[in-house]
Amino acid sequence: MTKPKIGIILSSTRQSRFADRPAKWVLDIAAARGDADYDIVDLRDYPLPFFDAVGSPRFVPLTDEAQLRFVRKIAAFDGYIFVTAEYNHTLPGVLSNALSFIFNETEKKPAAFVGYGTVGGSRAVEHLRMLAVELSMVPTRFAVHINMEPLLGMLRGGKDFGDYDYLEPTVTTMLDELSWYTRVLKSGRETTALEKAA
Repeated sequence: MTKPKIGIILSSTRQSRFADRPAKWVLDIAAARGDADYDIVDLRDYPLPFFDAVGSPRFVPLTDEAQLRFVRKIAAFDGYIFVTAEYNHTLPGVLSNALSFIFNETEKKPAAFVGYGTVGGSRAVEHLRMLAVELSMVPTRFAVHINMEPLLGMLRGGKDFGDYDYLEPTVTTMLDELSWYTRVLKSGRETTALEKAA
């Protein structure tokens, strides 16, 4: 089995977003493990229109090349880490819209979550878990929640993740679980593909 590929997806495109910092922090911790190849997916690089097709890609295939570029990028991964802000007690609209372009590209692939904001972005993470299920992903249990104290400390107080040493172990726990599910589900998808080809 080839080394799995995991996408770290930034949920926000706001000019003043915080997302870059936790994404880079998680990427550095994850890359040091050597158990998968990790790549950041920035929705700023995929300026998708507000989804207005005649139907879901489940029923009406996409034909626009710019939209397909995003879908192909997502399809190339074996698992996902969503780094999500919490806006208005839910996930950012730009991420919800981006996921509207997905059909079966994420099927039987695990999704883990890093939330930040009020109550650690937990409401955004829970809503995102429901979307992940609808897209046939396997949402994992352990998430990273960056509450307001570290968030404001980093935004306004000149602090960094190293000043909040209780956060890194939550990343390790999340990655341990994600790694297991990524390997198991990747093996299962490959076995199914071989059986269908036989």
